[in-house]
Amino acid sequence: MPKHGKKFTEAFKQIDRGILYEPADAFELLKKVAPAKFDETVEVAVRLGVDPRHADQQVRGAVVLPHGTGKTRTVLVFAKGDKAKEAAESGADFVGAEDMVARIQQEGWLGFDVAIATPDMMGTVGKLGRILGPRGLMPNPKTGTVTFDIARAVKEVKAGKIEYRVDKAGIIHAPIGKVSFTVEALSENLRALIDALIRAKPAAAKGQYLKAVSVSSTMGPGIKINTQKVTA
Repeated sequence: MPKHGKKFTEAFKQIDRGILYEPADAFELLKKVAPAKFDETVEVAVRLGVDPRHADQQVRGAVVLPHGTGKTRTVLVFAKGDKAKEAAESGADFVGAEDMVARIQQEGWLGFDVAIATPDMMGTVGKLGRILGPRGLMPNPKTGTVTFDIARAVKEVKAGKIEYRVDKAGIIHAPIGKVSFTVEALSENLRALIDALIRAKPAAAKGQYLKAVSVSSTMGPGIKINTQKVTA
């Protein structure tokens, strides 16, 4: 049985484990019981009725949260020529081609949160698969990070685009804001994520799709949400 600190224990006592909260009520409570002194990230866990062991039941994609995540994300773009210029003008933090690939390979540099690439660069970027793949940093068409529309991709990431991917247990984990966000902003961000997950439902998924939803702050306990209220 894991041991928790005094603040976590006190926060836990204020949550009724027998209740499935309405989203607004859950966020009101989360903001009240968040134990840390810093502005904690608000995270959501969604248990899906899929079997990730089957390729046709994978759930992966991206969504732009209407109110962002509250975090400034550093963007690296692999591109050449006009597309490299477009990336720089759109606000990318780092832009390059073979030089950036070499920097990552030789120096182990990973000073970015999101990597975007034009399709013609993927032959070169593919060499970084073993480095970027396990860290979730590899550009992927499914998440919109392999594209010729570089300006849009960069602006979406800067505006609060997040990626999601179901884990081996059939759960999606994603950040949806900060404790300092309003209840309305957190509720709208949650709804945007849930809507995206529903659109991404695999045809092979049978039975109840949204099985459970809970939210928590970085250092706080989970609060269960009524799944019917996030899809109403």
